[in-house]
Order: sequence, then C-alpha cells, then structure tokens
Amino acid sequence: MNLNVLYAFLGGAIVGAGAAILFAPEKGEDLRLRIKELLRRKGLICSDDEIDALVEQLTTEIDD
Repeated sequence: MNLNVLYAFLGGAIVGAGAAILFAPEKGEDLRLRIKELLRRKGLICSDDEIDALVEQLTTEIDD
C-alpha cells in the first residue's frame, strides 16, 4: 500500500515537472535535454525517442 502511494507521488512529481518545463520559454532541443537530465537525476534513464514521445504526450495532454 505505501509503495503505491510513493509511485503515485513520484509519477505526479515527474508529470508536474515535465509540464512546468514545457511552459518555460526554451528551444525544443534545450527542453528535451532538461527533461532527460531531470529523469536521469530521478533514476530514470531514457532514450531520445522516449523523451520525444514523453514530450509529445505531455503536450497533447496539456493542450486538451
């Protein structure tokens, strides 16, 4: 039970950080680099394709 709460918190923190970064006035390349670095600091190593997919998903969800 406590592990589920931790996962929910971490998931929310990552999505929130991603959304905050997306609203920052930066170039797309710089944005993707910041997202990748943030995920690596959190222990989640992603490929460039996975970062692109995440950015696309967050952008779509924010626009809806």
